[in-house]
Amino acid sequence: MPLRSIHEALRVAEAGDTIIVKQGIYREGNLLINKPVFLTGENYPILDGAKLCEVVSVKASHTCISGFKITHSGVASLDDPAAIKVYNQSHVSISENILEDNFFGIYIYCGKKCAIKNNRIAAYATDEGKIGNGIHCWKSDSLVISGNKITGHRDGIYFEFVTNSVIWRNVSHNNIRYGLHFMFSNNDAYITNIFRNNGVGVAVMFTHGVKMINNTFEQNWGESAYGLMLKEISDSYIYGNRFTKNTVGIFMEGNNRMRLEKNKFCNNGWALKIQASCIDNEIHANNFMGNTFDTGTNGALVLNDFSGNYWDRYTGYDLDKNGLGDIPYHPLSLFSVISEKNPPAMLLFRSFMVDLLDRSEKLAPSLTPENFVDHTPLMRALPL
Repeated sequence: MPLRSIHEALRVAEAGDTIIVKQGIYREGNLLINKPVFLTGENYPILDGAKLCEVVSVKASHTCISGFKITHSGVASLDDPAAIKVYNQSHVSISENILEDNFFGIYIYCGKKCAIKNNRIAAYATDEGKIGNGIHCWKSDSLVISGNKITGHRDGIYFEFVTNSVIWRNVSHNNIRYGLHFMFSNNDAYITNIFRNNGVGVAVMFTHGVKMINNTFEQNWGESAYGLMLKEISDSYIYGNRFTKNTVGIFMEGNNRMRLEKNKFCNNGWALKIQASCIDNEIHANNFMGNTFDTGTNGALVLNDFSGNYWDRYTGYDLDKNGLGDIPYHPLSLFSVISEKNPPAMLLFRSFMVDLLDRSEKLAPSLTPENFVDHTPLMRALPL
């Protein structure tokens, strides 16, 4: 039966009911969902928070919200109001919505088995202190984040203490800080996402058991920008990703027992910076093409294994025709080490003297770590 407001519909609805909201603009303040219902919009009705309040608060499990345009949530640094916020519930589905100009877009607080799918989330702030995250998940388990497009927030997607969850086929671009920010979130996977032109790139920190597969990291430029920053990560797998036109493709610090395999590093400043605090990592069967520097490090001791990678700067030979170079390749450029310690030295880049120093160092390493070496470099690029 027709009702005059969404508030009234939520009040009279019974568990399991479907509430269909017709096209229009609804300024009803905070909408509290405290029973399992299906809240569905026709032709994207607008829920306008007028910059005063959280727009939709979900305090019931087995709830679905789809088909709305939600705008102008309130702004508060303590309460973190959002367009849609889920409080300690499970089996909540949020799909096919347009969220525009909100403080936080979608916020999952202590959720379990929730799904956030095919939403468009946009904000327009220029100061990270005045905006929240597009999709923010805290202390949750078994989430699915898929098919969303996020732009203009502080972090596109933020995970903290989130386990056993999947981030799949999202596009996170032009966010102020990170396209994706992972902290203390174990046994998660992010697969086939695009992270483009974010302020700092993607950060994964203090985590283990993460799978990063078939993602694209591109055009993350800046003095402290990375395609992917990995800090204190262990027992994780990075496979089939593309790193293109980033200041640093991957920056690794304090990582153990990682495997990087079949990734493509193309046209980055540094393809891979692997700090001396990284131990027992395997870098195998990757393509390094067109990067200013393929690798960088800050120490003299290397306890990681490079094998079977393609390096476009490799000039060795393959007499036995087995596809592997007959002489080892030292991918660490002397000038990379020098410019890491003295950035103004980049003014000399591409000079004849720098090229001569690099070639001499590769023949007889003296200033770069001798064991920073690929003993089985590929003669041809892998078809990645």
